[in-house]
Amino acid sequence: MTHIDTDRYRVKPGKKLNLSSWNPSDTGEFEGGKKEGEKLTAQLNTELEALQELLYAEAKHKILIVLQAMDTGGKDGVIRHVFEGVNPQGVKVASFKAPTPEELAHDYLWRIHKRVPGKGEIVIFNRSHYEDVLVVRVHNLAPPEVWGRRYAHIAAFEKLLADEGTTLLKFFLHIDLDEQKERLQARLDEPEKRWKFSTGDLAERKLWADYMAAYEDALSKTSTKAAPWYVVSANRKWFRNLVISQVIVDTLRGLDMHFPQPEGGLDELVIE
Repeated sequence: MTHIDTDRYRVKPGKKLNLSSWNPSDTGEFEGGKKEGEKLTAQLNTELEALQELLYAEAKHKILIVLQAMDTGGKDGVIRHVFEGVNPQGVKVASFKAPTPEELAHDYLWRIHKRVPGKGEIVIFNRSHYEDVLVVRVHNLAPPEVWGRRYAHIAAFEKLLADEGTTLLKFFLHIDLDEQKERLQARLDEPEKRWKFSTGDLAERKLWADYMAAYEDALSKTSTKAAPWYVVSANRKWFRNLVISQVIVDTLRGLDMHFPQPEGGLDELVIE
């Protein structure tokens, strides 16, 4: 099976990121096209199902997957396609919207820590703690001296999770303005998609440059060996799914997981 070089999409620790140099339509050295890409993703999905079952049975490792993107970037699509068929007992999705009054009464990581995975689980964050250095920054919901120190908080929080046995994978789904325009228009034009459209998306779209600057700082300052960021070219949905599937499967393969040993004497046991 063809293997995608996913390391090219990984943000190197300590390196300043410039998103304008990352092509949202890039497919790297992959020459198979959409049909071949979808075939490979399906094969990876079959392997992911088996690896996730092993992860759940062994109950030793914890996997946290963070998805961030601009509106229409494809977070829901990744969850739907990449994780199709996995055992829902061992995979959870946590979505983070505007904080509730109870959440605002605590520190900004309080609501996040409650949703991280336990042993044997994969948890997918659909948006995440990074909203507190993205939306908060772009909309001036807190002064720079407040959100500016949060990069260090987040890095320390993720180091804590990693030190306690959590494997972290963070994906920024990178689309461009033209692609977002097409996807927003599709939501307007297709009745079954119109429920996903919000006029607030248009206001956010006008702040694109501010968000790109915020993302560049967030990804540059918090991509570490233990909690890497991947900038995934996401204009082509099939390639986005392929890259993310490859990263996750490669990571799970590397955990050297084994099914628990069964009780002794089962070979002689006969069910009557």
